[in-house]
Amino acid sequence: MKKIIIFLIMFCLIGDLTIMAQENSQPFEKGEINPYGEFFTGETHLNMLVSKDDVFNSSIGNVTFEKGARTNWHKHSGGQILLVTMGVGRYQERNKEIQELKKGDVVKIPPNVEHWHGAAPDSEFAHISIETNIPNNVTTWLDKVSDIEYK
Repeated sequence: MKKIIIFLIMFCLIGDLTIMAQENSQPFEKGEINPYGEFFTGETHLNMLVSKDDVFNSSIGNVTFEKGARTNWHKHSGGQILLVTMGVGRYQERNKEIQELKKGDVVKIPPNVEHWHGAAPDSEFAHISIETNIPNNVTTWLDKVSDIEYK
C-alpha cells in the first residue's frame, strides 16, 4: 500500500513538472543573444524566422526575454504584430496602462504608436514579432523604460 501511495505522489509531482516545462517551452529555437541588445534592458535572444527581402517582403522574429527583460520605448512606422508563445509578459503604449500578456495573446500595434514590451519580473517571455507594411517600416528606438515605469 505504501508503494502505491509513493508511486501516486511521484506520478503527480512528475506530472506537475511536465506541465511547468511545457508552459516554458516555445515552438521555435531561442536564438542567439539579441544583436540589438543596446535597445533592451536585460538579456534577450533573437531568432530571425523570416528576414526582410524582396520576395516575401516581411520580417518575422522569435524574441525571448529573460525575467524582467524589456525593450526600450520605440515605434514602428509601419506597425507591428506580436504573437505571444511563452510565459508572462507586459505591453504598454505611451500614457496608457500596462497590459499583462500570456501565451496565445495577439497584440496589434498601429503605425507610429510609442510602446514597449517584455517579460514580467518573475517569468520568461517569448513572442513572434511581425513587422507590417514593409518595406517602408522603420523602427525608431527611444529612451529606456525606467524601473519605475516598468513596475
